[in-house]
Amino acid sequence: MKILIERAALLRSLAHVQSVVERRNAIPILSNVLIEASGAALRLNTTDMDISIVEATEANVATPGATTTPVHTLHDIVRKLPEGAQVELALEEDGSRLALRAGRSSFRLSCLPREDFPAIEGGGLPHEFAMSAADLRTVIDRTRFAISTEETRYYLNGIYWHAKEGNGVQLLRAVATDGHRLARLEMPLPEGAAGMPGAIVPRKTVNELHRLIAEADASVQVGLSENKIRFSFGSIELTSKLIDGTFPDYERVIPNQNDKAMTVATKPFREAVDRVSTISTEKSRAVKLMLGQGNLTLQATSPDAGSATEELEIAYGDEDMEIGFNARYLLDIANQIEGEELKFELADSGSPTVIRDLADEASLYVLMPMRV
Repeated sequence: MKILIERAALLRSLAHVQSVVERRNAIPILSNVLIEASGAALRLNTTDMDISIVEATEANVATPGATTTPVHTLHDIVRKLPEGAQVELALEEDGSRLALRAGRSSFRLSCLPREDFPAIEGGGLPHEFAMSAADLRTVIDRTRFAISTEETRYYLNGIYWHAKEGNGVQLLRAVATDGHRLARLEMPLPEGAAGMPGAIVPRKTVNELHRLIAEADASVQVGLSENKIRFSFGSIELTSKLIDGTFPDYERVIPNQNDKAMTVATKPFREAVDRVSTISTEKSRAVKLMLGQGNLTLQATSPDAGSATEELEIAYGDEDMEIGFNARYLLDIANQIEGEELKFELADSGSPTVIRDLADEASLYVLMPMRV
């Protein structure tokens, strides 16, 4: 194998594929990137056995071939090469070393056989549909903050995608919850997604996908089976195993009879929560909301730091009440609200509260209160 490629193109592809690989790895081959050169393209592939990322990029291929080499080392070398450099990659005859040359710099990297590299075969996934990169970013942004990090409840460690009918319309719904808060987003079901199985997309996959599509503007092709999901866009293909578990019946925890409604301006509310929570202890991060006719008082106290209060004007016409929330959870939700106003639907100080963006009917959030 012998190829010539621009440093910028190689660095961009390596940056895309290297983050899925753990820095410390007990299995040497999983620290490597599979490099395949053929035609006029270089194809890079990494995997952690649960996720696989493949990207193709243009290259001048003098001699086709394939090998594997440590991806983080290769990425660090290419990152430190001067801008505009032409990088030559050549596999030595015995296949044990990959020679890298750029200008006056020369490196020899250890290799492992291409045959040892594990493949996550997506194959033909029976359910295929397309969605815009912007819609996919919205799905992730609106829900991933609520993914559980508690490994014992592994079935909550991802976003649950499924088809659902609402008001006679077929919807694609994404839900995440950690038991303390819940985020739900829905959009019209893409063409071809009818009959799709419910899929719990793992947290690591969600984060990798969010990073890869950050600047994408093309359509994303989604392929889905009972145990795998694949996202294809541009020259990148991400394939992942799904979480093998049953997502709980989340609709049971979404209250539909909360009879008290409070509306508040989003930006002032978000900033006020951030300010008063400065005083609360890291362990509890509790903020008390005291609701009165047209007035909201936010309060936080700490035995060590003191106390803080702030008042806001609100639209509220029900009886006075007090309710406490984890400040970080409250801010996580408030940060998702893009409209000028958010609405709280409350029952009492001990029941789940529904929070909505008045400018976005597609998203809904549920937050459990805490004692303060």
